[in-house]
Amino acid sequence: MSLVNQLIAAVFAVLIGLVAGTLFIMSDSSKNMLLTQLESHGQDTATHLGLYLAPYVADKDTATIEATVNAIFDSGFYQKIVIRSADNETLFETSTLPQSGKSVPDWFVSLVQLTPPSMSREISFQWRKVGSVLVQSRADYAYSQLWQGAQNTLILFVSLSLLSVLLLSTLIRYILSPLRGVEEQAQALAERQYIEQENIPKTRELKRVVLAMNSMVKRVQKMFAEQSLHIEELRKTAYQDNLTGLANQRSTMALLSDWLDNRQEFGPGCCIYLHVNDLQALNSALGEEEANNYLKHIGGTLSKLAMRFDPNIVGRLTGSDFAAILPTVDEELIKRELNALAAQLTTQSNFISPQDDGMPFHIAVTTFDTLASANLVMSDAKLAIQAAKKQSTALLLPDTFTGSTVASESWQQHVAKAIQNKNIFIQFQPVFSSHSTQDNPTILQRELLARILNKAGEPCSAGEFIHVVKSLNLISALDRAILEKAVIHLAEYPEGGPLTVNLSQQTIHEDGFSTWITQLLKQYAPGNRLNIEINETAALNDIEHIVWFRNLLRPTGVQFGVDNFGVHPSGFSYLYSVQPNYIKIDGSLSREVDTSAEDRFLISSLITAAHSLDIQVYAERVERNEQVQQLNLLKIDGTQGFLYGQPEALN
Repeated sequence: MSLVNQLIAAVFAVLIGLVAGTLFIMSDSSKNMLLTQLESHGQDTATHLGLYLAPYVADKDTATIEATVNAIFDSGFYQKIVIRSADNETLFETSTLPQSGKSVPDWFVSLVQLTPPSMSREISFQWRKVGSVLVQSRADYAYSQLWQGAQNTLILFVSLSLLSVLLLSTLIRYILSPLRGVEEQAQALAERQYIEQENIPKTRELKRVVLAMNSMVKRVQKMFAEQSLHIEELRKTAYQDNLTGLANQRSTMALLSDWLDNRQEFGPGCCIYLHVNDLQALNSALGEEEANNYLKHIGGTLSKLAMRFDPNIVGRLTGSDFAAILPTVDEELIKRELNALAAQLTTQSNFISPQDDGMPFHIAVTTFDTLASANLVMSDAKLAIQAAKKQSTALLLPDTFTGSTVASESWQQHVAKAIQNKNIFIQFQPVFSSHSTQDNPTILQRELLARILNKAGEPCSAGEFIHVVKSLNLISALDRAILEKAVIHLAEYPEGGPLTVNLSQQTIHEDGFSTWITQLLKQYAPGNRLNIEINETAALNDIEHIVWFRNLLRPTGVQFGVDNFGVHPSGFSYLYSVQPNYIKIDGSLSREVDTSAEDRFLISSLITAAHSLDIQVYAERVERNEQVQQLNLLKIDGTQGFLYGQPEALN
């Protein structure tokens, strides 16, 4: 029971006690007054009977006495009348039961005991005593009056009580309204949301409570902000280049390996490798500050170029070397952008004295297909930059761009037809709980992987068709097909575990998608057996819409997660706004957790921060038992990767 209701109940109980006491006092007073009336009535009757019956009592005329007494007694106001002679002989006596009426309940009669008074009067005739008369009034009248008074009082009490309770409830709720705000603050704080009350009550005690709660909310929010900032600084130190803000060599190679060696979803692409000649001479010629500004400019220009493509990886490998890995979606576009980049850097470098071969920088571009490994891509890029140096060229382009023409028209038609017909082959990769054992494995969820069967009926990796899907603008259609298959599967197999679907930012923004998914979830009602994930980059680039989408899913019970967590340079403070149910730490961070102290410390900090927001944490790309052991020590909630086997068919 709430405090307000308790106070209302307490006040109401006091009112009941007060009215009960008042009712008792009023009843007792009324009872005494009625008894006095009965006494007066009996005395008057005895007096009149004595005067009238005096000669008949003297003559002992019992017939006249009986007739007279019966005439009076039949009025119903008397319980007993006795006429006696002077020698105490009973000349006539009549009586009735104490109560014969049915207008008053028996329980009321038992509760209120009334003993009608008996009034006696001497009868005198011719100056001598001839007898006596005793009259006892009947209590029916008194009971009726008391019962009627009790009923009226009770009705009045109930009416006034209801009115008083209504007024008291309104008044108490108004006075204690700040406490409701404090309750909401406490509940929000438990859900890692920080709300401050703007309206401070004037009541001294309530004012202190509200101010103390506001102060605590500020402190907790500040603690989380400081924790986020500390972890972000640690991440930047370990994975970012201090000067340019790009990924450092370690982070770049980890991301590249994750995309090409593990996910195999990048597809055909190109690697832009930029080398600055003789950095030491550059520092001597320009000074350290100007040289640093020049390197920042190169990093910023490469980053702007890469942002036009999705996905992309940009990093500074060494002091003199930069790399950008882009998908090959349009050969002419990339050539045009690279020529513009070379021209811009040449203009920027005109004031720099010639270095070595007279070129302040070299740019070499290599291409790779869907089966290329990260080491092969970087090895080819380094060979190409050496060739650019030998040829003294600022920009060395490949003869042909792999990927711009690799998708034949027949393959494009095959992919488009498969998606339009929802002929998608679904595989899954499980996420195992950290509490799993070899004898009792516990699967938390199964992440769905979309595959398209080639003409031979074999499933193709995402890297073989995803660039075609993007070029044909079929991403949303693919996401819808997978999501629909997932909810139908859950409906057909109610005992199965939760399924996870990864949606793209483009799909969430598509017109009509919110209506479509609402109807789909209403029709099949998967509840918390369905998880929907959003890539961290998509979440950070569109926080407001992601929060809206998260709130759209919340009433349906569908769980919400963030994939590839921890690699975006903007940090993770967005978790406070998005409030996902879980996050998946990117494989580039967890792949060396068993050998890298920096990775362990960062992941431990991420897990602590997420758990403080009541968010579950899973690790991706787990391939060794040593990783699992170390992650379990760091309090991870679940792990996912090839350690548990290759993806399996959903059906």
